[in-house]
Amino acid sequence: MKLRSSGRDARLPALAACAAFVSLAVEAQTANTGPTPAADTRLPPVVVTGNPLRASEPVAPSSVLSGPALQLRRGSTLGETLNGLPGVAASYFGPNANRPVIRGLDGDRIRVLNNSGAALDASSLSFDHAVPIDPLVVERVEVLRGPAALLYGGSAMGGVVNTIDNRIPRAPVTGVGGSGELRYGGADRERGASAMVEAGNGRLAVHADAFHRDTDDLHVPRFRPRADGAELPATDRIANSASRARGAAVGAALTFEQGHFGMSVDRYENDYGVVVEPEVTVKMKRDRYAFSGEVRGFDGWLRAVRAQFSHTDYGHDEYEGSEVGTRFKTVGNDGRLELEHAPLGPLRGVLGLQFERSRFSALGEEAFVPATHTRQGALFAVEEWPLAQGKLNAGVRFERATVTSRGDAAGAEEPRFGAGGERSFSLRSGSVGGLLELGAGWQLAGSLSHTERAPTFYELFADGVHVATAAYERGNAEQRKERGMNLDLSLAWKQGPHSLKAGAYSSRFSNFIALQGTGETVSEAGEDGDATEVPVYAFEGVKARFWGLELEGKRRLVESGYTLDLDGRIDTVRATNRDTGEPLPRIAPARVAIGLGYAKGGWTARVEVEHAARQSRVSHDDVATDSHTLLNLSGGYRFKAGRGSGLLFAKLSNATDELAYNAASIRTVRELAPLPGRALKVGLRMDF
Repeated sequence: MKLRSSGRDARLPALAACAAFVSLAVEAQTANTGPTPAADTRLPPVVVTGNPLRASEPVAPSSVLSGPALQLRRGSTLGETLNGLPGVAASYFGPNANRPVIRGLDGDRIRVLNNSGAALDASSLSFDHAVPIDPLVVERVEVLRGPAALLYGGSAMGGVVNTIDNRIPRAPVTGVGGSGELRYGGADRERGASAMVEAGNGRLAVHADAFHRDTDDLHVPRFRPRADGAELPATDRIANSASRARGAAVGAALTFEQGHFGMSVDRYENDYGVVVEPEVTVKMKRDRYAFSGEVRGFDGWLRAVRAQFSHTDYGHDEYEGSEVGTRFKTVGNDGRLELEHAPLGPLRGVLGLQFERSRFSALGEEAFVPATHTRQGALFAVEEWPLAQGKLNAGVRFERATVTSRGDAAGAEEPRFGAGGERSFSLRSGSVGGLLELGAGWQLAGSLSHTERAPTFYELFADGVHVATAAYERGNAEQRKERGMNLDLSLAWKQGPHSLKAGAYSSRFSNFIALQGTGETVSEAGEDGDATEVPVYAFEGVKARFWGLELEGKRRLVESGYTLDLDGRIDTVRATNRDTGEPLPRIAPARVAIGLGYAKGGWTARVEVEHAARQSRVSHDDVATDSHTLLNLSGGYRFKAGRGSGLLFAKLSNATDELAYNAASIRTVRELAPLPGRALKVGLRMDF
């Protein structure tokens, strides 16, 4: 199938963005010879993800979303919210199930955290399983691009997404404060509301929040969906894509000058349709209990202690009509302890340990993996050496992972997985990096890392038809651990409101676990009794290489009673199976975005053009995805309301109603679910 072309000259957005970046570079070179822009006196919050020493300038490339920027980007999923950040795409299994994709890596190579703790779920097992974190209650998102296995294990080989919601207050709260938000519209006709309140007396702080979101079937430009190779009647809706999500949380903490101790409990529920199966809906529920503590300011060899622990009880039922077809469940615990030691000469550092335990089960017609038990434990150390004009850092991690399969249940009517089995892996990761201040606002950073990841339970023991991928997936119990080397370099410049950052990276895997076609087929009985031939895909280790470029910048054009800012970004990634020379699947194309932002008093307005190039580097079992260009408009008004403040905002997405497809999604769903069509969303947020 040839997807519809945009019909526009794809060179225009690229040329405009290149012109913007040339302008930024000229500005950087001449910054010391002309007038110095007014300094921005606001101090940015410290990035905590992958930054155990809380350095103001982390070495690893990162992005942060908070405040109005997060409110305007919020989607119904985490992947949708982050899609378009430098190096970040989304897997896009329709509007309800989207995981972040970082630099071409997804699934269990991207670690999704909640307040720096593991978010245990089943989203990495299948593209149609949603991440049980709703952006409506998230106050801040930190994205770490590149390997973070040193601190978070092999499942962070590609990067980390950390959602922060302050459900355990970590700083003193005095008096009562909070916020509320209402949202309406969008391509899914969202009706969303959230509320949060915090109160404290300077020592004891309490937090409570709740949210509710309803959506309808997603509106898209008119298209002809394809299913099982057949073209269906034209439509402007994605069938079975409505959802209903809700949740609530309470937390409390004892805060003091040197730290905090606190606990929280939260529930998340989400009922949504599965777009590849018109009669299937998912009913999801997750309960999470968390503890966090920190004490700083010791005088001896130990300077600070940080600890956290969480217990997660996750489950979802897949309904076929009114009957439960398959039931998934994950129950687990995770925890970490970090000890910051006193300086050893010039060295500052952190020693830590981390553990994770989870039990997974899937019962029903579409279960393609057996019940499993995964156990992981690790020790790590990170050290930093300050320099006169920068710093060096290095670290190591030693990890032990064991994955146990229970095989077929006793007395199973249709044995599938055979007897149980167990695999254990010893993993070693390490990295060195540094940051150098070059003067005149320039900064050079780089890192070299070696990472290892244990195969997941499904990469080891899968054996059955996976409906989401329309394939029979087969694991390999003799699978070797995944191993890779990554080099990351970046050059950044900042002068007042102007900034420019360019980065390049290369990852080489001596063993990359890929899901590959075997050329075989198996015969599976359909609902009408007829046999269907299903292709067989197997998890196999191959040699692979990823490399890419990321460029982003901002320039203040006008500052005279109002401000006018030009910003842009470019990113591209290429991924190759070095054993065959074939491209690896589901890689986002080269992307360019350029935006113009206006601000005066409480008013803001923004226009942005996003262009995705044609993705023709695809594996043999996929088809090319044509280019598209999206025009997005947004605006807001911030105002005082008594002792609080408010923000009224509106966003018009895909203003030209362009028919567009996501190259990072699997072909099964891509031909059923284009990106959203033209839609207006409005919202109101009040803070008190």
